[in-house]
Amino acid sequence: MKYLGEVKKILDMEISRDRSTSRFWLSQENFILKMLEMFNMAKIRLVTTLLACHFRLSSSKCSNPQGR
Repeated sequence: MKYLGEVKKILDMEISRDRSTSRFWLSQENFILKMLEMFNMAKIRLVTTLLACHFRLSSSKCSNPQGR
């Protein structure tokens, strides 16, 4: 076994790391792009939907079919 350097990708997820704050992020952008291509939606036009500035999202307003 040999050291191949810092991990950049695993299971097609990109890994980003910030050592100074001890945080890391996983990105599934490639997977999402593959799924969009599979369903012929890769070239759709994006639409932005704005929320009112007083609107707040919270878990108490979320309907949860699993009962958690």
